[in-house]
Amino acid sequence: MLFDSLLAYAHFVALIGTASLLVAELLLARPNLRADALLRLQRIDATYAAFAVATLATGALRIFFGLKGSAYYLSNPVFHAKFGLFVLVGLLSIPPTLRFIQWAKAARADAGFTPPADALKRVRRWLLIEVHLLALIPLLATLMAHGITGRRG
Repeated sequence: MLFDSLLAYAHFVALIGTASLLVAELLLARPNLRADALLRLQRIDATYAAFAVATLATGALRIFFGLKGSAYYLSNPVFHAKFGLFVLVGLLSIPPTLRFIQWAKAARADAGFTPPADALKRVRRWLLIEVHLLALIPLLATLMAHGITGRRG
């Protein structure tokens, strides 16, 4: 029971960290970004990716070593929706990550570099979509915790 609780706690901390770093990216990605902020943005994005991997890893540990067992999760349509949403958020994070890498490289080459306003606006749109979708994951987790499976009958 203690091990399962610790797994759940680690999973929550990883997801909260993932969400916090995503919000930090959104707050930092604003007009007139300077070179130092672009480099910080790339570091935050790398940490965001690490927390997302930790979320995935702790989730897998819960599935295969938690009290409920893999059969509970793998047969649950709400779990599949939750996992699918997590994967979607991960895929949506690719365009901003590629931009952050490009911008950080440009900032290292030219301390006066600032991203074009239209590109920054597109990145912010991607980040907003990610934040909104990521916010649905705890809702799905809550539904699962309350025994809602999404099945009829």
